[in-house]
Amino acid sequence: MSKPTIVVMEGDQTGQELLEQALRVMSPEVTGYDVNFERFDLSLENRRKTNNQIVHEAATAMRETGLGLKAATITPETKGDVGSPNAILRKEINGTVIVRTGRRIPGIAPPVGVYSPISVVRMAVDDAYGAKEWREEVDGDEYSFRTEKISRSVCKGVAKYAFQHAKKLNATVFGGPKFTVSPIYEGMFKEELDAASKQYSEVQYEPQLIDATYALLLVKAGEPLVIPALNRDGDCLSDLVLQMFGSIAGSESILLALDDDFHPNVVMAEAPHGTAPSLFGKNIANPMAMILAGASLLSYQSDKQGQTVSRAMYESTLETIINGHRTSDLGGSASTTEFTDEVIKRVRTKLEVWSTFGESM
Repeated sequence: MSKPTIVVMEGDQTGQELLEQALRVMSPEVTGYDVNFERFDLSLENRRKTNNQIVHEAATAMRETGLGLKAATITPETKGDVGSPNAILRKEINGTVIVRTGRRIPGIAPPVGVYSPISVVRMAVDDAYGAKEWREEVDGDEYSFRTEKISRSVCKGVAKYAFQHAKKLNATVFGGPKFTVSPIYEGMFKEELDAASKQYSEVQYEPQLIDATYALLLVKAGEPLVIPALNRDGDCLSDLVLQMFGSIAGSESILLALDDDFHPNVVMAEAPHGTAPSLFGKNIANPMAMILAGASLLSYQSDKQGQTVSRAMYESTLETIINGHRTSDLGGSASTTEFTDEVIKRVRTKLEVWSTFGESM
């Protein structure tokens, strides 16, 4: 079996610094997992220099390898500039599903009583994003219009993956669109969720309207949930869910392209936070989310060693927190590199101990 290749997309400011910390943990010298890193410079400077050609090259490489790890990047606000690399990457790899999972960080008290993970599985394309918008004046008043669209294929992909993900987590598929108000548009998504529930009858399914989903989240927060959502609904839900656990540091963001059987064939992982320019160069930013992004990426590997390394990275990162090694955002004093050093030490220890039981291969 040939060794896997991860397409590494370099970024800007603190985003790049934290990417390097994740790569330290994932290094074959630490994990013993023989993986190749193919790097592409997606910094704002290089995107401008290449007129985004470097982004297209990274996307082509991801389609070939199936794996990508991306640092946070700057999206310039000026019209006519290079824009968002994420938009290009999503289109080029046909990424249609985004997964973000809020989870409790050991030793950190969340603002609400959440204990089990909550994953938001949302559309990565269409809906309110990219919709055509315009205004018209009629009878002395001004009206705004927007044309949105979703496709059945994307609805089906999000629905099926939500149930697959829930089965893996032993979670309930909870929530859904506002199909009572929008039976044609949002009703299409509800139809595919209902169809997927019949295919995955072993997974508990509790459909709710989107407003009820928000209202009931605090009540249902004691059990693992997977919430399927339209693009804009999911964007809002993700921000809420991650903050329910007290910090976005304990989560990673996954973009998925699905094959004809609705299984991932391209996976791109990143941290949900931005480039944090105020923290740049100070060695104080929390690398946890970026390390978890690397762990999540390896969890999609079919070989046992990759999955074992993924588990070691997840457990070591959370154990580092619970044992008091925390960066300042979590009430500690550890620097970025000190936190990573502790994670690396724990990963090495776990893999060495597990190997004595034959669990590393």
